[in-house]
Amino acid sequence: MDQIAVSWVLLCTFLVCIMQVGFLWLEAGMVRRKNAINVAIKNMADFCVSAGLFWAVGFGIMFGASSGGLFGFSLHFFNSSDPWAQVFFFFQLAFCGTAVTIVSGAVAERMTFFGYLATAALGAGVVYPVFGHWAWGGLLSGEASGWLELRGFIDFAGSTVVHSVGGWIALAAILVIGPRLGRFGRHRNAIKPSDLTLTISGCFLLWIGWFGFNGGSVLALDESVPGVLLNTLLAPAAGGMAIIALTVSGWRGITVPDIVNGVLAGLVAITANCHIVTITEAFIIGAIGGWASYGGRLLLEKFRIDDAVGAIPVHLIAGVWGTLAVAIFGDLDAMVNGSRIEQFIVQLTGVSAAGVYAFGVAYVVLSVIHRIRPMRVTAREEVCGLNASEHNEVSPMDVLLTEMAEQAHTGDFSKPVKVERFTEAGAVAAGYNRVLARVRREEMEKAAAMEAVSHEKLRAEAASMAKSQFLSTISHEFRTPLNAIMNFSRLLTMQAKTAGGDERQVEFLRHIESSGGHLLGLIDQILKFTSLEADKYELNESEFDLGALIEETCDYYGERIAASSLTHNLSVQDDLPMLAGDRDAVRQVLLNLLANAIQHSPKDGAIDISAYLTSDDQINVTIRDSGKGVAREDLKAVLTPFTQVVKPGATPPDGMGLGLTLAQALVKAHGGSFFMRSEPGQGLEVFIRFPAARTVTEGATALSA
Repeated sequence: MDQIAVSWVLLCTFLVCIMQVGFLWLEAGMVRRKNAINVAIKNMADFCVSAGLFWAVGFGIMFGASSGGLFGFSLHFFNSSDPWAQVFFFFQLAFCGTAVTIVSGAVAERMTFFGYLATAALGAGVVYPVFGHWAWGGLLSGEASGWLELRGFIDFAGSTVVHSVGGWIALAAILVIGPRLGRFGRHRNAIKPSDLTLTISGCFLLWIGWFGFNGGSVLALDESVPGVLLNTLLAPAAGGMAIIALTVSGWRGITVPDIVNGVLAGLVAITANCHIVTITEAFIIGAIGGWASYGGRLLLEKFRIDDAVGAIPVHLIAGVWGTLAVAIFGDLDAMVNGSRIEQFIVQLTGVSAAGVYAFGVAYVVLSVIHRIRPMRVTAREEVCGLNASEHNEVSPMDVLLTEMAEQAHTGDFSKPVKVERFTEAGAVAAGYNRVLARVRREEMEKAAAMEAVSHEKLRAEAASMAKSQFLSTISHEFRTPLNAIMNFSRLLTMQAKTAGGDERQVEFLRHIESSGGHLLGLIDQILKFTSLEADKYELNESEFDLGALIEETCDYYGERIAASSLTHNLSVQDDLPMLAGDRDAVRQVLLNLLANAIQHSPKDGAIDISAYLTSDDQINVTIRDSGKGVAREDLKAVLTPFTQVVKPGATPPDGMGLGLTLAQALVKAHGGSFFMRSEPGQGLEVFIRFPAARTVTEGATALSA
């Protein structure tokens, strides 16, 4: 017995076993945190199942005495005392565990623990050892016995025997159980890995373990081992570089997992041929394997096949490529068949047989099991996460996320979340609770402020209502005696004229009547203003000729304009359209604006009035006086109710400061706009605009200031 060979294969076996840790890290990082424990325990459980079944029946089926080149029927329940046989069994058991654990990543996040154990048992006890016998059945005895092996099929370390077979089983399993919830819905690709750092660490660990995978397959420590190891180093590097090259060239959609899987695909692709290709050829094979894995990922997504970690593109597709690459790049002297074409046909036969057998058996058996006992968790369990639903294991972060989700659902943030001390989740929970406390404090302050504002608003509304009621009552009380005074003064004037009374007495009586009319006008303005504030003023809409109304208003003030020696320039567009609105309200606007212009224009001054249709179907009315004007900072005060701008030493104007305020409110009630422009010494310009195409509503329309 070659002690060096035994030691070398044992060392390589240890490295292959370490690959189980690499698979665990890779998959746990690729899935969501709520499923990481489930993935980890499945990796451990499948190795337990694989070891037990491979010892009991798998090793005998794979390497026992052959029955027609289809399967072995001896060496079951392996119990040999031969050291080399024990080393060989140990090495092959690790290979079996690798083939089975490939399925774990593909079906992650939705397969039941029972379903996965059944799949692992099927792979370790039936599928893997049977095909292994076809390709490697004579490795232990030294004489070819499997039907593929007898035809010269070459798969040095298992690109097809281990990886493609595992990939075919994985494909069958995910077709039976279907994609994860939300994977191919409206938010496509929304499922993100939880820890890519762990995933990349797992990839490096697999890379290291692969030296045992390929190096140990030599089954000796001879001059071929360095070349095998060097090819095992360069091929995955080329696979990663191939994906990185796509990223650098601007190829869109490349992710970190794509680069990781490019490295792994390079490892899988070189596994079948690492003993018979040159270093350059190994680099090419690895690069093509990387690209194949990326293309495989896109192909699966196109057909809505959900592989959680990319196991099928890496192990199945790259495994097929690596097995076929034997005939394309391999050393002809190492091939039983004399030509590359013949060898390619044999290699193609091997990968086809693996697909038909491994996929066919797995799909049929798993479909039957799924009908009897569903292998997929319920939707509720999938949303909750398999850590909790399958194993009742919940991490502190899961507990925190559940509490936060519950608060978001109920809207009750009155209680802090539980803090798990000395954990990352506890630090997050403590910070979240500080945020909650701040939010609750601000909500209380906001509620108190809102209550105070509401109280002040009620007081202001009550005060406004009291003021409006007071003004309305006083206005009505004034109207009656003023009407009486005006009527009596009118009668006295007529009597004085009839009796030929004193002209001065008649003039005084006219002043009384005029002053009464002025007071009535002021009272009308107060009444309208109080109605506006109380939202009780109503527009009585109809269509009318705005141009005619402007001319009528100018005629109304004709005597007053003439008495002040003012010049008024009126310009109204001939084809001005009809205006839909309250004619009396618009007349009030024009009266107020024209009265204001007359009052503030000096003798021999000018008032310009124009009306025209704008390009955006607005009727524009402009009234410009030649008075002293108003400073810009005082324009706002001019529109404040009961406010008049009076310069020091100047005589206060007539009125109460309601004219412009009422005019602005009535214009806005018609859907129009009101704007003033003025500079000291340049007079005041008032611009009002009414929509020309307003539709008349039926009945009265409530007006809100």
